[in-house]
Amino acid sequence: MRFLHRNPPIFRRKGGLRRKEKNMTNIPHTISILKKQIAECEARYHREPHSVLLLAVSKTQPIEKIRWAIAGGQRAFGENYVQESLEKIALLASEYLEWHFIGVIQSNKTRKIAEHFSWVHTVSEKKIAQRLNDQRPTHFPPLNICLQINTSGESNKSGMDAKNSLQLAEYCRTLPHIKLRGLMSIPAPKNNFTEQREQFAQLAAIFHQLNERGFNLDTLSMGMSHDMEAAIAEGATIVRIGTAIFGDR
Repeated sequence: MRFLHRNPPIFRRKGGLRRKEKNMTNIPHTISILKKQIAECEARYHREPHSVLLLAVSKTQPIEKIRWAIAGGQRAFGENYVQESLEKIALLASEYLEWHFIGVIQSNKTRKIAEHFSWVHTVSEKKIAQRLNDQRPTHFPPLNICLQINTSGESNKSGMDAKNSLQLAEYCRTLPHIKLRGLMSIPAPKNNFTEQREQFAQLAAIFHQLNERGFNLDTLSMGMSHDMEAAIAEGATIVRIGTAIFGDR
């Protein structure tokens, strides 16, 4: 494995940086702006300072862009595709990053997820929870998981119906090698801020209902580049931001 630079090198030619490289060098500044915006939202909606984690969604992004994000102080990254993510995790092992799996979970990929990730946001079946538990190395800390809830009821969206969340949460509580931390959702896109908040409020309500039953959840993974503020207003503790950091794929 080759050594990685904390400050990625800048390759120049006449006329300055190549356009692609120049765009990459903006990533640390973009992260700084996003973290400032998150802090402003925390204050605006009476949230505790530093209570919202910026998760950089790096799926399909080249390793060079991730290195620039690291140079900007980013430590937590979200990936959707197992094989692609394993290559990145290996290349960046010396950086001690926190990797979150946020994609659809296939049964034949659970072992790799259990062995290489710290978080999984998209658990929606008992079978998947059981496999992640059984395949988590016993010398590792428990795998942090979120239950994915399909709050908008779209047939093309992953996640379970809200009415099944209690049953699965109770089942996860019996598994020793996973730790249920909270809930995640990807609601239907809305341009109206009030409608965005209404959708996130549905997930927050389920979260509070489970906590009333003694689950002690502390994580709401919700909100992306276009609706981050509405998510924070309704209690998000992790916002998943890709396009705003890395640009279009």
